[in-house]
Amino acid sequence: MRKLVVRAEAWLDPDGVQPRAEEQRGKRQVTMFERDGMVHLTAQLDAESAAPVVAAIRGYVSAAFAARKDAPDPDAADADRRSVPMLQADALSAICAHVLGCKSEKLPLAGATVIVRMSLEDLQAGTGSAEIDGIDQPISISTARRMAASGGVIPCVLGGDSEILDWGREKRLFTRAQRLALVERDGGCAMCGLPPEMTRAHHIQWWQRHRGRTDLSNGVLLCETCHHRIHDNGWEIRIDGAGVDARVWFLPPPYVDPARTPRLGGRARFGLAA
Repeated sequence: MRKLVVRAEAWLDPDGVQPRAEEQRGKRQVTMFERDGMVHLTAQLDAESAAPVVAAIRGYVSAAFAARKDAPDPDAADADRRSVPMLQADALSAICAHVLGCKSEKLPLAGATVIVRMSLEDLQAGTGSAEIDGIDQPISISTARRMAASGGVIPCVLGGDSEILDWGREKRLFTRAQRLALVERDGGCAMCGLPPEMTRAHHIQWWQRHRGRTDLSNGVLLCETCHHRIHDNGWEIRIDGAGVDARVWFLPPPYVDPARTPRLGGRARFGLAA
């Protein structure tokens, strides 16, 4: 509901996004103080300032959960049992240590990337709004341009000759280009809407059991909870269309809905029709 409301506000009043962004940016702050032997941090960030922070911390947490899942003995005495708040605190500490001169060449951020999305028409006209993956609050086109300028602009045409988005049975794991295309289509977990950093690309028709292909039409982004929900509770997934413009539909099992009425998932669920 929050996603729908903030996007509806931006669509109905595109000229209001820029003033709100300037007001929010003027309120950004981080406060620090010590109490009872602990350092307390409180942050209040606008969407532009928060984007790299959110992407980096979520990437660290996602990498930690992936390593935990692949651990040989999850019940071992030295197994990772940190909570999400603990992992987020460790992420902030590790990132700051890295900036201060950590010898590690890179941090385990699970490929964290800040993606800013806007239409070509809005970019050219300078009006409307843009979105940051993983953050509900829209930003103005001028803010999106500034973020792109600070990080460099890499033109990318999904499905073009420079990238192979369908691998058939040649590759088991989805490539980075395929995952970016799935993020464009699904927006995160196609079922519950969790951010892309907290999802994995899964085969709809399983690779081994069903001889499923590593193609966009057979891939979907799901968080771990929804992945188990799909396979354990009798849900089905169908893809309508092709490429990033395709739509993802979830068919509930008969005990949830006897008629098995398809439910729209992915980014299209939050789209606004003009």
